Amino acid sequence: MKKTIGNSIPSIPASGIDFLKAIKKNNERDWFNAHKDLYLTELRHIELFADALLEELNKYDVIETPTGKKSLHRIYRDIRFSKEKMPFKTNWSGSFRRATKLRRGGYYFHIEPKNSFIAGGFWAPNADDLKRLRQEFALDPLPIRKILKSKSFVITFNALQGEQLKTTPKGFDAGNEAIDLLRYKQFLVRRNFTDEEVLDPSFFKEAMTTFRNMRPFFDYMSEVLTSDINGLPFV
Repeated sequence: MKKTIGNSIPSIPASGIDFLKAIKKNNERDWFNAHKDLYLTELRHIELFADALLEELNKYDVIETPTGKKSLHRIYRDIRFSKEKMPFKTNWSGSFRRATKLRRGGYYFHIEPKNSFIAGGFWAPNADDLKRLRQEFALDPLPIRKILKSKSFVITFNALQGEQLKTTPKGFDAGNEAIDLLRYKQFLVRRNFTDEEVLDPSFFKEAMTTFRNMRPFFDYMSEVLTSDINGLPFV
């Protein structure tokens, strides 16, 4: 697989899925060390796939992540504070951060047998960002609702996801028309893929379509998070 798109279509090889299945059955250091060369071979395929994603993303967005390799998450699990002591992850994953303070949100891909998806959004907004978003939703929820109900959003993601409060956030009215939006603590979008879809040559194209369909959501959220309650930019 070539590093750049060129005339070929970047793809996830079946051997990459097979390796994940194998490590799930043999999640121990001795097995991993004995198969380190195989791991490095499959990792290189994922690096090249991530390189191609990054190259394509930069055609219509500006990404801070410098290389596909830098986007990837380590396969080694931090088990210091976990009840689950398996030392290795059973997925390939990577994330791309948008560049400059004006562009908020991030792109994420996750490859795992029977649990692959493309996602993005705002995983852990700080208190100030969360308050600013809630202020905007409470004041005028129409713009964000228009995005969430758009054909491309619904077809791709179905609905906004993320952890929500069970009660009304402090400082806001339970009777506000946007109370359903005000309860969100995270703002995430996700599209699931079957193993067959991941291994299909069209997966790269579908992944990029998914990323592109996040842009109206990202652009709106970025505008809100870089302006005050009067709509005046402060970045």
